[in-house]
Amino acid sequence: MVVRKQLVEPLKRNGPTVVLALVILFGAVSGWQAWGLARHLRSEATETSRIYGQIVAALNDTTGRETETLFNLVQEVNLTGIPLVITDSAGQPTAAVNLPFEIGPNFERDPRVREYIGELDRTNPPMTVPGGSRVHFGELPVTRRVLGLGLLQLIILIAAVAIGLWAYRAQVERHRDRLWVAMARESAHQLGTPLMSAGAWVERLAGSTDRGVREVAGHLTADLDRLERVAKRFERIGRPARHDKVALGVLAERVAAYFEPRLPKHANRVRLWVRAPKSGPTIQADAVLVEWAIEALVRNAIDALSGRGGSITIQVAEGRDNATVKVTDDGPGVPPEVRSRLFEPGTSTKSGGWGIGLALTRRIVEDVHGGRLELLPTPTGAAFQATLPFAARPEDAD
Repeated sequence: MVVRKQLVEPLKRNGPTVVLALVILFGAVSGWQAWGLARHLRSEATETSRIYGQIVAALNDTTGRETETLFNLVQEVNLTGIPLVITDSAGQPTAAVNLPFEIGPNFERDPRVREYIGELDRTNPPMTVPGGSRVHFGELPVTRRVLGLGLLQLIILIAAVAIGLWAYRAQVERHRDRLWVAMARESAHQLGTPLMSAGAWVERLAGSTDRGVREVAGHLTADLDRLERVAKRFERIGRPARHDKVALGVLAERVAAYFEPRLPKHANRVRLWVRAPKSGPTIQADAVLVEWAIEALVRNAIDALSGRGGSITIQVAEGRDNATVKVTDDGPGVPPEVRSRLFEPGTSTKSGGWGIGLALTRRIVEDVHGGRLELLPTPTGAAFQATLPFAARPEDAD
């Protein structure tokens, strides 16, 4: 995960530069191809003109040098590099030049020649010449080079378009993340004053002589503490993560203790269980953010059981190099049509949902702590598993 991020982040930052470089490379390859093709065509025109001149000279020659002229023409054809095999009316090879392998004096018995004739015929249909002979021929050597350069151009063009679209999307996501950070910090700032005022009023209620009022004040104090923790979470967004020793089992118990009194107890009852080895494995992480991620997963499970009831399990386990926190529920599960974009901001299966909880959880688990968040396959319900490494990420620890 860390290696992938080290490769992806520079591409996100330098996406436009990479696209520009690919466009320049595409132009350079195109220019080189056009220049090479033009040079070859000029050379072909020169050779064709020379052969034509020799043919005309041979027709007008009265000195009896026709055989020498024809021999020279054969040599000129050999220099073009076109693979040629001539067969008689019985299909027996009588001449061969420019083959991709060495041939001996008795090449007409060489099985490779016959196999190669089949390849040539698949490339170009053979020509029949006067006398019944057939000419089997291939392509000019430059043809493969032109095709190769064309394929290279296509690959460069596709890469430029793909990286351009990906860089644009990454830029949009970066701007959106910045907006989220600004909104979160502003929300935390705006919550500060009302929380202080509410705390003062609750303090007065706590001093009441009425036992019922004092009991309500105790519940209000717990909720205010909760709101203060939420405000602190919003303040932490966009800031460097802390790397403290965090006992995941204790964290899971704390999350369950917060939700337990608030779960439906009568109609559509929801039960919440925690399975952790004592205090659970200890990792180096930001306790505030990890607790937030677990809460988001539990809240997502509670929403899935809304109006139907069921059970939720928070399971903490220890692996060789990492620890896992798995939150499962026996609700309706995740619809297949949203699974591919489940962790994208704005994706929600609830009417009126903002689609932020899972996206935020993934950012905390993967981007901040270098772990992995995934939806596990289950026959019923849903199971989200967060895998967190024991050690802090080197780039965040500096």
